[in-house]
Amino acid sequence: MNIHRAHEVADDWDEVRAELDRAFQMARAAAQAEENLVFVVHHDDLLGRRGAGNAMVATGLLSAARTAALEGSRKGWTANVVAFDGDADSELVQGWAERLAENSDGVTGEVIRIGSSHLGKA
Repeated sequence: MNIHRAHEVADDWDEVRAELDRAFQMARAAAQAEENLVFVVHHDDLLGRRGAGNAMVATGLLSAARTAALEGSRKGWTANVVAFDGDADSELVQGWAERLAENSDGVTGEVIRIGSSHLGKA
């Protein structure tokens, strides 16, 4: 399955680059196979709450998913992001990621949020 779960990184460019490269390798393989792909990130990283390195990875993956979604929409595959908060059930997060990777029913370029910490935020 084409699911990339972002690892926590330090505020260190080499770690950020390595994590983004790991995600890119999965995404490239999925795109070449014309299969759906999903990035899983911590919601707080999208808002920069857990350090610059984690924010660079999460927002980079969101941007990558939206760019890939544009390409995939032409070829019939999708790219999405699952963002979870600290209280989210890990099985629920994994279930959503698997569901989107298997058959997203045309949902593409979206962030699916698991948990409630995003309510009231931009």
